Amino acid sequence: MTMDARKQRILEAIVAIYSTGGEPVGSGLLASHFDMALSSATLRNEMAALTKLGLLEQPHTSAGRVPSPKGYRYYLDHLLEAPAAIALSAADRENIDRLFADMDVEPEKLAQSAARALADYIGCAAVATTPQAEDLCIAHFEVVQVGRYSAAVLAVTSSGGVRTRVARIHTGLTREDADEMARLLNSSLTFVAPEDLTPSLTASLVLSAGRRLAPVVFAAEALVRTRPQFYLEGVQYLAKMPDVRTNLGALLEVFSDNEAARALIEPGSGKVTATLGEDIEPAMPNLCIVSKRYLAGGGLYGTVAVIGSNRMEYEHLIPVLNYFAIKLGQSMSGKKEEQT
Repeated sequence: MTMDARKQRILEAIVAIYSTGGEPVGSGLLASHFDMALSSATLRNEMAALTKLGLLEQPHTSAGRVPSPKGYRYYLDHLLEAPAAIALSAADRENIDRLFADMDVEPEKLAQSAARALADYIGCAAVATTPQAEDLCIAHFEVVQVGRYSAAVLAVTSSGGVRTRVARIHTGLTREDADEMARLLNSSLTFVAPEDLTPSLTASLVLSAGRRLAPVVFAAEALVRTRPQFYLEGVQYLAKMPDVRTNLGALLEVFSDNEAARALIEPGSGKVTATLGEDIEPAMPNLCIVSKRYLAGGGLYGTVAVIGSNRMEYEHLIPVLNYFAIKLGQSMSGKKEEQT
């Protein structure tokens, strides 16, 4: 038994109806959806065929059908590629443009604001990361005296971004100290990959700086090792979803580990990627994570994602997520024109 166009339309309709009502879909309701173009008997036969294919499930003997994890997987992999499913309404575009117009352009604040705005707009949890690049490194350091006992260590990345960390100097810091530390860091730590920052290199820098100024070295070391940050917003929406909240503790545990969280939401390509909870370790049934990469210019990229029930309204969510990725990339790179 194979899938044909009619079975695809029926599966798509059941996903849409179930996402709205949350109740098993019967043949009568499905017939109304198709304006009686298909009889209830024909629909029952097709639903039985889809069940045999593993794409639908029947919770109870007398109940209608619901999409199975395999059904959602098929739907996401095949049916949302149609142009009509990825169109963004003019109203959505205008609303999202207004949201981004008020956001701070500093990368960390921008990523967090975008995640919060997306979560509130969709009514699910959302994640956004700061930009990254495979060969990103520190191109220049500045050390600025910001008080008698504090130094701000500023690092300019090879893509032009700026990272900052404050070091406390308990014995006091002079402007001459700051200038000397900047020279030391620029001669030893620029264009050093995180994996090449060895304990012996750090020890030699501490020896050159002196124990008194070692906090500046440790601050610079932390900046070299900095990984893209991620921001999870809208968890309260997951707590209101009965089919998801049982997995909320496991999900938050994953997100307590920066690397594990990034691996979970990282899209497999430049296209929208959907990960079902059954595919996650540990498994989180009824959960779905939809991710999209954004481009920030200069070889930098990041991720924006939505986390919610697998009953999400994908035909609305995916074009919104696509446009959020476009706007976030534009804002991160300082561009105003729309990316293609």
